[in-house]
Parts: sequence; structure tokens; C-alpha cells
Amino acid sequence: MPELPNGRDRALLVEVDFGAGEPEERLAELKALAASAGAEVADIVTARRARPDPALFAGRGKIEEIGARRAAAAADLVIFDHALSGAQQRNLERALQCRVVDRVSLILDIFAQRAQSAEGKLQVELAQLQHLSTRLVRGWTHLERQAGGIGLRGPGETQLETDRRLIGTRVKMLKSRLARIASQRETQRRARRRAAVRNVALVGYTNAGKSTLFNRLTGATSYTADQLFATLDTTLRRLVLAGAQTIVLSDTVGFVRDLPHDLIAAFRATLKEAVDADLLLHVVDNAHPGRDEQIQAVDAVLAEIGASEVPQILVRNKCDAGACEPGVERDEYGRIRAVRLSALTGAGVPELRAALVERFPRPGDRAATA
Repeated sequence: MPELPNGRDRALLVEVDFGAGEPEERLAELKALAASAGAEVADIVTARRARPDPALFAGRGKIEEIGARRAAAAADLVIFDHALSGAQQRNLERALQCRVVDRVSLILDIFAQRAQSAEGKLQVELAQLQHLSTRLVRGWTHLERQAGGIGLRGPGETQLETDRRLIGTRVKMLKSRLARIASQRETQRRARRRAAVRNVALVGYTNAGKSTLFNRLTGATSYTADQLFATLDTTLRRLVLAGAQTIVLSDTVGFVRDLPHDLIAAFRATLKEAVDADLLLHVVDNAHPGRDEQIQAVDAVLAEIGASEVPQILVRNKCDAGACEPGVERDEYGRIRAVRLSALTGAGVPELRAALVERFPRPGDRAATA
């Protein structure tokens, strides 16, 4: 196979429809995830099943088709838009004679590429090792043989046991270091609470425009790009609004449907900014056809980390794409429940600023805003 000039892997994507959700939208997201990981899509195979096959996930006939399509497309690996067990991954790699990557591993790989801060790198490594430890249980039977031979004889334990022990030691160290960072973050949060600072966190599906809105509101220059998981490291900035209490705005990592549990656990200290917030600005790509499913996916993650009871204002972003007109939506009690805006052009952003002033007025200004 001629090597690609950019050195990227050629990937065959597999999307199996089990009757839950929109397969077209899931496939579009899988393409975006693969592109974010640096892969070039060589071919796509879709299928429909009532339930996963215990051994090969997609069934022997479909796997034979995938193998033929992979060879014809000269793909280096096959990416499944689903979580595979260790045994399924091992069986698939034997049958397809290539690397097989599931959705969990794909997302972890993207996070590993994007992590910039020391904390982010620790969190990603912890999630990767915790995921890898599940692969050691059933998937790596070749490691169960006793190490032997000249220079290879170990202290009486199998290679699998050695790997488990080394991974366990590393996981313990990473958790300890992250616990110290979490303690530092908690100290900072307590200091903000003592200073009567209001904490507002931007949350939302990945690529909804959170970082663009964060920059628009605070004048910061956080990295933005039209790609999934462009931002991993939480950024805090003071937001100065006339007539409002002191506000600290945080830009958090984007969510995605079926976000790996190991990743949520590893990023729990970072996501605690959302748990401890006084208000969540739930940013939605209002031009996306699957926005309702994305809202549900974000709410599911918020529930998992214990932030489901934090008050929210829905921010319907990307009005410039023709999805909506800038403006404010109120509930039956007159409280603001949603703001329509464009973080890119700034249309509707003044209304969001006014909504924050209305939510957190300075004590002396409460009468004026009542």
C-alpha cells in the first residue's frame, strides 16, 4: 500500500444500527471523530442487527464483507462506532488481520492528542490505563503464558500478572497525583465562595461553540477549532458585568454521546467546576439536526457527575447559520430559560450578558432589577 503523504492511517468505519437513535447522525459523528483522531476514511460499512454478536459483534457474514472491503480499500485499521469487549476485539483482529479500534479507544486517542496541561495528560493516561486493564482480563490470552527462555525468566508470575501489577501501580500513582490537584482546586473554589464569587460553567456537546462563546464573553483567546474535543483543559476567567456580582466563568471539556465512563471518572476533578457552579450555560449547536439528542447526552453526563440539579440556561448557539433569530426565551414565571445567539458574530450576546446580570444582580441593584 502506498504510504499517505501526511502519514495518516486509512480507516474503514463500521456503523451497526441496533434500532436506537439516528444511524445517519451517528455515522456523521463517527466520521468527525475519525478525522479528529487524524485518520483518513477509506470506506464505510453499515449494518442492522437486533443485538450484538457475542464473538464478532457484527456477525461472521458481515465481518467477511468488512474484511473484503478493508482489503479493497487498503485500510490500515477498522473503527467500530461501538464499545467492544476484549474478546470481541481480539476475535475481530484475528478475523480481519488488522488493528481494530472501538469507540472508547478512539475517543481516548483523541483526548491523548489534545491534552496540553499536566493535569489533562494525567487524566487521559489514567483513563487509558483503566480501559487497558479491562482488555487484560479476556483479550490478551497471549500474555497468559509463563515468560521463559534465556533472559526472559521472571519471578514466577505470568506476563499477564506482571502487566496487571505494573498497570495497577501506575494507576495508583496517577490517582494520588490527581487527588492532590483536586485538593488544590477545592481550596480555590472555597476561596471563591468566601469571596462571594458566582461560578458559571459552560457545558455542552463537543463542537457546540463553548470556547468561542467563552472568548466572546471574557475577551480570552482560548483555542477554538471546528473539530471535536478542541478544548480539554478547563479555563477560568473573571467576567465583569456592570450591575452584576463578581462572576468567574469556566470553559469545560465538551461531552459526547456514549462518553467512556473511565474518561468521566478521570476528568471528575475538572468536571467538578460544573458540579459546584451556581449556574450552567448549556451551549447547544442549534443548527445541528441532532441537537435534541445532543442535549439529552449532555444532561446524561451531568446526571452522572452529580450536576443535574444545578440551574441551567440553554444557550442556542449558531444563529448565524440560520437556525434561529437572536433573542430571549422565558418560562411561565418570567424567568429566562434560553438565549438565542451567535458566539461567532456576537449577535444575541448582549442578551446573554443581561440575563447573567438579571440572575446575579449586585445586592444594591436588586430593587432596580426586581
